[in-house]
Parts: sequence; C-alpha cells; structure tokens
Amino acid sequence: MQTNNRSTNHVLIALLFMFISLIMLTPKVEANDDKFVVGMEAGYPPFNWTQQNDNNGAVKIQGGSEYANGYDVMIAKRVAEGLGKELVIYKTAWDGLAPALTSGKVDAIIAGMSPTEERKKTIDFTNDYYHSNLVLVVAKDGKYANAKSLKDFEGAKVTAQLNTFHYSVIDQIEGVSKQTAMDDFSAMRVALQSGKIDAYVSEKPEGITAQKVNPNFKMIDFKDGQGFKTNRDDTSVSIGVKKGSQDIAKINDILAGINQTERDNFMDIAISEQPDSQSNENWIVKIVKENWQMFLKGAGVTLLISLIGTIVGTFIGLGIGLFRTIPTPKSMVNKVLFKLLNTLFSIYIEIFRGTPMIVQAMVIYYGSSQAFGIDMNPLAAALFIVSINTGAYMTEIVRGGIFSVDKGQFEAASAIGMTHGQTMVNVVIPQVFRNILPAMGNEFVINIKDTSVLNVIAVTELFFQAKTVAGSNFRFFDTFFVVCVIYFVMTFTVTRILRFVEKRMDGTGEYAPYANQMQTAILERKDDK
Repeated sequence: MQTNNRSTNHVLIALLFMFISLIMLTPKVEANDDKFVVGMEAGYPPFNWTQQNDNNGAVKIQGGSEYANGYDVMIAKRVAEGLGKELVIYKTAWDGLAPALTSGKVDAIIAGMSPTEERKKTIDFTNDYYHSNLVLVVAKDGKYANAKSLKDFEGAKVTAQLNTFHYSVIDQIEGVSKQTAMDDFSAMRVALQSGKIDAYVSEKPEGITAQKVNPNFKMIDFKDGQGFKTNRDDTSVSIGVKKGSQDIAKINDILAGINQTERDNFMDIAISEQPDSQSNENWIVKIVKENWQMFLKGAGVTLLISLIGTIVGTFIGLGIGLFRTIPTPKSMVNKVLFKLLNTLFSIYIEIFRGTPMIVQAMVIYYGSSQAFGIDMNPLAAALFIVSINTGAYMTEIVRGGIFSVDKGQFEAASAIGMTHGQTMVNVVIPQVFRNILPAMGNEFVINIKDTSVLNVIAVTELFFQAKTVAGSNFRFFDTFFVVCVIYFVMTFTVTRILRFVEKRMDGTGEYAPYANQMQTAILERKDDK
C-alpha cells in the first residue's frame, strides 16, 4: 500500500509540474538596441511587397528566406540609417501589426498606416511620410467602370480593409450596400474579381498598382468635390511607434530631411519595380515556377507545426486522461493535490476547447509579452499553441477511449494482482491507442488546416505565403487554386498513411479470441498454406 501511495505522489507531482511548464514555456528575451525592427504586411504594393531575392535594395525578412521591398522599405531604410541601427523587417498580417508594436515585438510600424484618432488611443504616430487621396477600385468592364462621383455608386456593394479609416468613409455614399470589412487587400481583390463586391476603397498608389498589374481592374479617381470628404490625418501615412517612445522626435527629424521630390521619386520607383503580373505564360505554371520555394517552405512549416502539435497534444491528452482514472487518494494531502490538479485540468480543457485558436494565438503570443515580458519565437509559440489546443481535445478523446475498454478487463487484471498502473500500461493503453487512432488522424488533418490562422502571429505557414504571393501578382484564383491543391495533397497523404497504420494494427482479421481446437487447427492450416 505504501508503494502505491508513493507512486501516486510521483504522478501527481509530475502532472502538476507539466501543467506549470505549459504556462511558463519561454523566458524573456532582452531587446537588441542595435536593431530597428519594423512591422509590415509585405503584401501591399507599391507600399510593401515580398520578393525572392535582394534585387533593387530589398531587405531580408526576419525568420525567412524572402525579402521585402517597396516605398515603406525605402522609408524604413532611411529612418534606420538616421538612427544608426540595422533595419530588420518583421512580416505579419495587418491585424497583428498593432499587437506586435504594443507588445514590443517591433519598434515601429511602417506599413501605409494612417494616424486615425482611434489608433492614436493605442499607439503614437510620427509626422506623415506620404499623403494621398482615396479612390475606388472597380471591375474594368463592370457596371461602375464609368462612374464620376460617389452618387454613381448608389446600390453598389462596397467594402474596405478591416480596422481602417477606409471602411468608415463608405457611409458617405448614399444608398450604398456596405459589405463586411475584409482582412486585407488580397481578400478584397479576390472578392472584386469574383463579382462578390462592386468596389473597394483604397489609396491612389494602390489603385494605380491594381489597374497596372491586373487588366480587369480600374481605379476611379474622383475630381474635386466628387469624392470622399476627408481631413489630412485620414489620408496621411505615418510611422506608428509605442506610446511615449523617445525615438519619435528623432524619427520626425529624419523624415523632415526627406524632401517631397525624394518622396515622389521613391513612390515612382516603387510603382515601377513592383512585381509584374503581365505574362503570356500559363498562370498556374508561372506561379508555381516563381514561388515554389515559398510554397514548399509554407507547406513544411504547416506540416511541422501540425505533426509536433498533434503528437505533443496526444501525450498531454493521454497524461490527463490517465490521471483521471487514478482512484481518489485516501491521504488528505494527496486528496487536496488531486482535486487541485483535477480542477486545473478542467479549466484548461474548457478554455481551450471553448475559444478559437486564432484568439488563443493572439493572447498567448502578444499578451504574454505585453503582460509578463515573455518574448516567444513565432514558430515556438505556434508549436505551443497547437499542442495545448490539441491536448484539450485529445483529453476528451482519450477519456472516451478508456471508457470503451470493457470493464471486465479491469476486473480481470485486478484479480490476477496487477496494480492500477500495471493495468493501464499493459492492458488499457494499447487498446486505447488503437481505439483513438482515427480521432488522432482527424486532429492531425484539422491542425493542417487550422494552422492558417497563425499568420496573425507572423508564422509564415502555407496560407500566409499564399496571401503574400497573391498580394504581389494579383492573380488570386490561380494562386489559391495552387495552394488548395497543396493542402489537399497533404491531408490526403496523411489520411492514407494513417489508414495503412490502422490496417497494420488490426492484423489479418482472422484472429479468433475464443476459438475451439477445431477452429484453431483450421487457422493453422491456412497459415501453413
């Protein structure tokens, strides 16, 4: 009896340590004062885009093999030079830019961002480094291709990017059919090309780019008094910095040293050097040929996160599932510890099963840095997030697998003198693993697809790479068709491999657990043949 109590103590302490380790995963990393880390989408030409080489002064993107270029990169290089620091480009989705800044992941946002009053509540802005006016991008052969004023868009389905001033000005169009805001310009261009919307709000440089690289698009540039009514802050583009940043005055001095002629020249260069989508080659072949390295890397990151997340999550689920089969200890100390762990595990399961992974990613990656000073590597954070998310689901799956084992087997094991631990390890777990294998495979496939939400924490998985490519070449259907095929190949292959493993574990199917002597002899003769 004393041996069993010691064993229970060890299990309880180990599980408590595991739970604390899940909470405190990575240590704080001190900031590097020699680097100027700038956040941007690297998918919004001509302001910023991604390319495969360092041509035309492109800057390498942190944590990847790609390079960023564009008007924003040119401005960022001048600012970094003025500060005497090395420029580092941090690529993330638009929704991840502000959290990256406030949590200290980046030193500044240089991504075509306007200093709106709403944003000023969270971050500070420098003086503007570009000023533009708002336009509408429409289909060249569409109903609104010849529009001259906002009045012409009555009844039109119009949208703009989420969390931007662009979306609020749509209300100035009388009788407009205002559509749900979209995450980024890639999504809006897809919607426009597919006819889901009639127009989207943009800035003039992006409108020029849109009609230049995609012959199906046209920019509607309104004459004075016919377009949107805005103030200068709304149409200015500034650098975002943390509240109370000491660098803001120095950055303003650097920007003041870039005269209007230079700025106009930067934009002209950016428009001329941005990725060209004009080609007589089959577009799917061209996209694969030019971007196969990005797709391969994205697919590799997706599979890595999914595989490790599923394996670690399964072990988490197995550990918690087995813990919940332990008989309640008789010792008061062990009983309190047992109940505490059970409560913590219940909270963990309910939270991670009851919230979306994208929310968990934002809270864990940015929130841990902002609240506790824990600086996590994006890939490490992704592995952690997927693992604990999967663990919450696998816990319930394992519990169901344990309940599926016949109660008589527990009684039989106890009758021959096996302890609870011996029963679980030698009798129950092998059967549980076989029973939950299809569910494990399903979790693996789900994780392959769900990693697409991790682009909000700067993880360059497959979907993020696809958005980058589509944002540069404006060929959305072709690009996402290629990525759709890649996702299908990955999930189909994984499913087939798991089916093969299941069949191998099932054996020949001729095993007769209660065979009499005659049946056994028949099976032996079949084996001899």
